[in-house]
Amino acid sequence: MKSCWIKSDHQSCVLEFKDVPIPEPKAGEVVIKTHASSLNRGELIVGGVVHGGPLKLGGGDGAGVVHKIGAGVSGFKVGDRVFGRIVGGWAEYSVALSHQLMLMGDKMSWEQAASAGVAFLTAYELIFPPYGKLKAGEVLLVAGASSGVGVAAVQIGKALGATVIGTSGSEAKLTALKALGMDHGIHTRLPDFAQKAKEFSGGKGVDLAINLVGGSVFAELMRCLARKGRIGIVGYVDGVFKAEIDLNALHANRFEVYGVSNSRATVEEKALAMKHFIKDVLPLLQDGRITPVVDKVFAFDQLPEAKKYVETNAQLGKVVVRIQ
Repeated sequence: MKSCWIKSDHQSCVLEFKDVPIPEPKAGEVVIKTHASSLNRGELIVGGVVHGGPLKLGGGDGAGVVHKIGAGVSGFKVGDRVFGRIVGGWAEYSVALSHQLMLMGDKMSWEQAASAGVAFLTAYELIFPPYGKLKAGEVLLVAGASSGVGVAAVQIGKALGATVIGTSGSEAKLTALKALGMDHGIHTRLPDFAQKAKEFSGGKGVDLAINLVGGSVFAELMRCLARKGRIGIVGYVDGVFKAEIDLNALHANRFEVYGVSNSRATVEEKALAMKHFIKDVLPLLQDGRITPVVDKVFAFDQLPEAKKYVETNAQLGKVVVRIQ
């Protein structure tokens, strides 16, 4: 079968197509005929460049049809339309642990379903207990709101009944996000948004701030927080991995700071997150109350072009490759 691999030297990563055998499912696994898979910035930048490592089959999420089922798998049958976190989505056939798959339902396209694995699960972990603990009536700030995880966070935050503020360097993207329900947009790429965020929150500050930008905005996000505010960290688009931290403010106001990593999560952590995601968010996806945002779709052969497009930061939501 045709597949696409990530090759890195810690400074850049390139994509390499290879013909490999169709995988066979082990116990607890499902092999799917892949219809679509998305591109995740963390896989290309953090997983591919920062951490480096050996040649790696790309694609951390996708959607397709169940092809074969391994021993001990229940809840799925051959022919089911499924999506979720998978291994090797950039291939004609891919593998998933059965507890990382979900049934699609009738409301999502292949491309939309392929956009709702890693991005939505990451946003979910950032927002829900035990970390973000966002509640109806609270204020959510998403720094870098036009990314795949950012758009998912905006949509989940609104579904929870929160007031949602987003930052972006593009007025057009902010307008599109407001059409999705975002309450307030701040047009900036600089750490200069705390005053506006506090104004939009009625002066009290935000309850939860999600950092999809990196170290350059961390100190500013702390300045945005209300008492007992939380900061969730997941992205480093700016390439800045260190930041100033006001320990007095953190101590006096009982702030919480945490990180969420998809690539470094254990099997047990992923299984637990998926279990709660299926209860809290999957119904919203299946019945159309939340629709994943697909920015652009590329053919499988165009994966290198899709990677270049992601690296321009031009997209709103997810970039997808159509495999089948």
